[in-house]
Amino acid sequence: MGKLYLVPTPIGNLKDITLRAIETLSQVDLILAEDTRTTKKLLNHYDIKTKTKSYHIYNEHKTLNEIINLLTSENNIALVSDSGFPCISDPGFLLVREAIREGIDIESLPGASSIIPALTQSGFPTTNFIFEGFLPKKRGRKKKILKLSRETRTVILFESPFRLTKLLNEIKDICGVEKNISISREISKIFEETIRGTVKECLIHFEKNEPKGEFVICIQGIKT
Repeated sequence: MGKLYLVPTPIGNLKDITLRAIETLSQVDLILAEDTRTTKKLLNHYDIKTKTKSYHIYNEHKTLNEIINLLTSENNIALVSDSGFPCISDPGFLLVREAIREGIDIESLPGASSIIPALTQSGFPTTNFIFEGFLPKKRGRKKKILKLSRETRTVILFESPFRLTKLLNEIKDICGVEKNISISREISKIFEETIRGTVKECLIHFEKNEPKGEFVICIQGIKT
């Protein structure tokens, strides 16, 4: 059988890729990419000629058997997302689960992630934390935030610039205006910045500065 490689890619700065990842992407038979156009930019930068195939949330179910067949036919395949780790708020879980069922070897490479940089520079406890990714857009959203408001661990969330202000207002309404949070955006990119303070202070900041880029929000857990 072939092997499935889970390969993290840079979240901004193209230099944030490991030598091992470059070697793996160069040697596999196929790269499954969330957006082949985005991945091609990375591959071209490092002169990697491996062919790519589109694999994203809209086709992961219907292409699953085809990919498993390729793996069982001795093809080595790498799975990448547009940035960061595959399977983390990105497609990949279904493929990994099926590969395990079929006895296919899986190797997950270490690499770039926005979660750990955001957490470690938040100033909040790092011994225990919980990552929730993107919250539900509608159904169950308020219930989820209410549950997270009782967490003693540091909570980490992803959010888009279009819903950031809404999320901050929801945190304010449920957790209170003095809830301490840390908001990192565009990690490893040119305009990277981290805003720390109460949710009220962060709301004032983004009322004056339009949210742009991708955000990682860390929420301090309640003290016990």
